[in-house]
Amino acid sequence: MKAQIKPRINLDERTPLQDVIPLETPFVLFVDPASSCNFQCTFCPTGDRELIKQTGRYQGAMKLELFKKIIDDLADFPQDIKVLRMYKDGEPLLNKHLAEMVAYAKQSGRIPYIDTTTNGTLIDPDRMGPLIEAGLDKINISVDGMNEEQYQRFTKFDFEFQRFVDNIHWLYEHKGDCEIVIKIPRELITEAQQQEFYDTFGDYCDRIFIENFAPCWPEFDVETRTGFKITEGIYQQPITPTDTCPYIFYSMSVNADGLVSSCFLDWGRKLIIGDAREQSIRDIWHSDAFNRLRIQHLEGKRRQNPVCSKCGQLTHCLPDNIDPYREQLLPKLLRRSVLETA
Repeated sequence: MKAQIKPRINLDERTPLQDVIPLETPFVLFVDPASSCNFQCTFCPTGDRELIKQTGRYQGAMKLELFKKIIDDLADFPQDIKVLRMYKDGEPLLNKHLAEMVAYAKQSGRIPYIDTTTNGTLIDPDRMGPLIEAGLDKINISVDGMNEEQYQRFTKFDFEFQRFVDNIHWLYEHKGDCEIVIKIPRELITEAQQQEFYDTFGDYCDRIFIENFAPCWPEFDVETRTGFKITEGIYQQPITPTDTCPYIFYSMSVNADGLVSSCFLDWGRKLIIGDAREQSIRDIWHSDAFNRLRIQHLEGKRRQNPVCSKCGQLTHCLPDNIDPYREQLLPKLLRRSVLETA
């Protein structure tokens, strides 16, 4: 097998957040090309269309003009961001301008690395050729079964599995410098199919991994909806109690309609801190709304937040832990907040 058995997240050589908080420039910006999805997965809020309808959430693709405004706004920061993540709630390849977006971001000279995550159904030469040419650095491909029956059961989508495999082969042969990462939830396949997964995809990607389900989305019970008991972290690590969200200190998320969430898990739009259509990205990053949330976490009051208190990301998926450094970080955030409002 050519691929490394390695999680999609880069766990090596991570910057110790306690040494750099507060950041003038975010490390990571999530931008959602499309908030809708062609799947109806039982383990994802976006898959429950009635649930999403109740939130009033915009369902559609981000307009190209808005995306360009977001990228242009990055010039206001003193440094470049490290990563542009072109995904959040929906299927990115549903946006017909995705390749043009990646090209515009790369040509800005302010974004060294761009990745995206897809369910893979729309991967074909017509879509992927322009994306690779545009400069996409990494694509994470989520596999949700090893045959049509499993896909129908878990995603409610009529899936041509062999065509999907053939398109992955084409992508690997034409990927250029783009890293291909393929992953699957352990719960969706049998034990025998785990080796089949490696045999099918292991020679056609750079990194491959069998993940676990995780109760990451606030106010969305994955165990109840899927019937699977979760006993390990997403990357097979032990479940570790953690009380302070690190993501709000180095990343934020622009939804497909331009509303900005403090968190990439904000599927219900309850953590809105700004609007990229009306405000600059830099102003939102340094906004009172965002700083109040950060201070709440550093004061040890995360569980008083009605949304953050229900987040399983901190116990099951977390790559960084700043709990031990809250006392030293809080005065820095308070001073920064005073300076920004003076």
